[in-house]
Amino acid sequence: MKRILILAAVSLSTAPAFAGNLEPAVPDATIAPAPAPVIDTGRDWTGFRAGAQLGYADVETDISGVDGDGVLGGIHGGYDHDFGRYVLGVGLDYDFGDIELGDNDANLDNVARLKFRGGYDLGQTLVYATAGYAYAEGDEGGSSADGDGYFAGVGADYMVTDTISVGGEILYHDIQDFGATDIEATTLSAKVAFHF
Repeated sequence: MKRILILAAVSLSTAPAFAGNLEPAVPDATIAPAPAPVIDTGRDWTGFRAGAQLGYADVETDISGVDGDGVLGGIHGGYDHDFGRYVLGVGLDYDFGDIELGDNDANLDNVARLKFRGGYDLGQTLVYATAGYAYAEGDEGGSSADGDGYFAGVGADYMVTDTISVGGEILYHDIQDFGATDIEATTLSAKVAFHF
């Protein structure tokens, strides 16, 4: 009997030890790494655009009392190239109206512009500065009058859909030799454009 007890003691001491129950151990849950942050590189503004604008013009001349204001409306078109965060573009626009300048029987009838713009891409919004050549036509004392000069201003466009934007723009104009006077005009316009 002593022998059996010794053999049993030796067998138990060499057998593997089990803690808890006999089920296999469950591995620890693996924690997935956090996804890399998504960086908004903005919308791609590259392409052609065409649309219309409606606005208000405040016109001053260098002749005392020969000033005026009124509504201007027109069409515009152009091309932009997106360089990442920065956008450069060129365009043409044409505004027409009938702004009476004082009681001097003078009118400002239309303004055409060759525009250059540079902007910053904020995604759906493009904020920009613009400048270029301006040409104005009208009449003075029953005779046609015209003059040219420059304009400069700022604006913003917002993409409502993938192809349609709305925006606003304020421009300062300096037109020389418009008949017997020079013109300084400030325009404020709301715009809509189709991008293709």
